[in-house]
Amino acid sequence: MIELELNDIAEITSSKRIFYSDYVEEGIPFYRSREIINLDNGEDLKELIFITQEKYLDIKNKFGAPEKDDILITSVGTIGNTYIVRENDEFYFKDGNLTWLRNWKGKTEPKFVFYWLKSPIGQGKLYQQLIGSSQKALTIAALKKIKIEFPEDKTTQRKIASILSAYDDLIENNLKRIKLLEEKAFVSYKLLVKSEKFKLEELYNTSSGGTPSRTNAEYFTGEINWFKSKELADSILLESEEKITEQAVDKSSAKLFPAGSVIMAMYGATIGKLGLLSQPSTTNQACCAIIQKDEIQSNYYILNWLIENREYVLSFRMGAAQENISQQIIRNLVVSIPKESDLKIFNQEMQPIYHLIKNLHQQNTKLREARDILLPKLMNGQIEV
Repeated sequence: MIELELNDIAEITSSKRIFYSDYVEEGIPFYRSREIINLDNGEDLKELIFITQEKYLDIKNKFGAPEKDDILITSVGTIGNTYIVRENDEFYFKDGNLTWLRNWKGKTEPKFVFYWLKSPIGQGKLYQQLIGSSQKALTIAALKKIKIEFPEDKTTQRKIASILSAYDDLIENNLKRIKLLEEKAFVSYKLLVKSEKFKLEELYNTSSGGTPSRTNAEYFTGEINWFKSKELADSILLESEEKITEQAVDKSSAKLFPAGSVIMAMYGATIGKLGLLSQPSTTNQACCAIIQKDEIQSNYYILNWLIENREYVLSFRMGAAQENISQQIIRNLVVSIPKESDLKIFNQEMQPIYHLIKNLHQQNTKLREARDILLPKLMNGQIEV
């Protein structure tokens, strides 16, 4: 094993300044931290901003643009999310928020460095270099001095990267299958003939969640899912970031919602986003649970209806400082539905589709866990390749 500073193995820099006036409605994607975080988490990119192709080519020709095997690291606020640029990627990115590793000096395999940065060792070294109190930041100067230990033999580096990337490839394939299944469900929903209209409260019950007191740390040591609005991504919800105890439910306004409930974010950055509970769970007060009254009014249907009609739903949002949708607004939404016989057939079609989506998400959870267990052991030489 040898040890070098990152500055000795690659050029560490950032992008050229792009101004708000340079943004356009379509063109070359312009990534901020959020896009790199999405890519690192295997999520779809939404609400992208763009610059013109002319602007992009001008910068690329004068200063360069991200190329295959370059690495981007989030460096302000949320620190340490990484993305390794792929063969056909074409984008530019925001200076200050992201740091750029490029022009490799031939001593390491870029993909090995990528996984080292994602490892507990790499993440720990990144966090040791942070500056700032209110908003943490990772400077280029600090990043240059970070020391990375790696096998001198590049064949060994490639083998380690190959083992870890095999897990990521499986995860990515599952995500593609999930997306296709969700699209199939939405197409089936779109084919339904909607003949009647009702207020949502006539078809579904609604309720909001709550937050147990943070002053009692014991409340957050349980096994009950407690989802926050930022965790909603228009898909099935498996495991929450934080979990609470039964006592926390009893002593707070948090409520246990049944599996299959549709959860909607009522305010915050994810306002209007949705989730489908895979098991009985609780949420914070920024979420509204939409719960079926009977087996006919399936939550599969209302989930897809809300996705299709998101702009209609958001047209009712209120507030200047923080836009919000109240539970009463959700109850008053006018929902168009098909006749009962068609809805029964739709429900039957959806059950195996969403069951498979749930299984694929669970597979990905296990793959990530296995990869994350292997990663530090491969990096520190506990497992030989």
